[in-house]
Amino acid sequence: MTRTGDLWVFRGRSVPDRAIQTMTNSPINHVGMAIVVEDLPPMMWHAEMGRSLPDLWSGTHHRGVQLHDLRDAVTVWADRYGQRAWLRQLEPQATGEMEDAALRTVARLDGTPFPSTARLAARWARGRVPELSLPGRRGRERLLESAYCAEVVAVTYEAMGLLPGGRRPNWYDPGRFWSGDELDLLLGHKLGNEITVGIELRART
Repeated sequence: MTRTGDLWVFRGRSVPDRAIQTMTNSPINHVGMAIVVEDLPPMMWHAEMGRSLPDLWSGTHHRGVQLHDLRDAVTVWADRYGQRAWLRQLEPQATGEMEDAALRTVARLDGTPFPSTARLAARWARGRVPELSLPGRRGRERLLESAYCAEVVAVTYEAMGLLPGGRRPNWYDPGRFWSGDELDLLLGHKLGNEITVGIELRART
């Protein structure tokens, strides 16, 4: 069973998927984070270009940063987008304070637009250039006038105390959250290896 802070990573074979994998030197092209609180159904916190599912935070359909029913999101990514899915579980599990921090991040970032393809490539390139000074809070918020999936997960993990502050969000790409990158978490936490998630796909007509 998935819990708050678990990561869901995806790999597709479309041209945009392959482009992301090539640009980031990663076997995956998308990452989202599970949020599971109280008796609500598990939710997926991520950013995407599509708007096929209702955003559970705003109640609307929109592109960009979104909170989805997790089962519906994984099914859409597997069926409609043709993606393979894996689960990486956070150990030990997130505390109540971490869950509160994640929800505050949802309130702050939900609805943030997804960047254009050109801007996405440029931001990943800039993320690999060492920065000369650390941005303050205002600089961080300007960087998130638009956001892609890895930035959303990274900023949320940072708010939860799982990643160190100070890095620009665009330092992170989906591959940073694949086991081969050995991302170091704080507070004694770690992410498990990828668990393949089998999804029965509907027949296409």
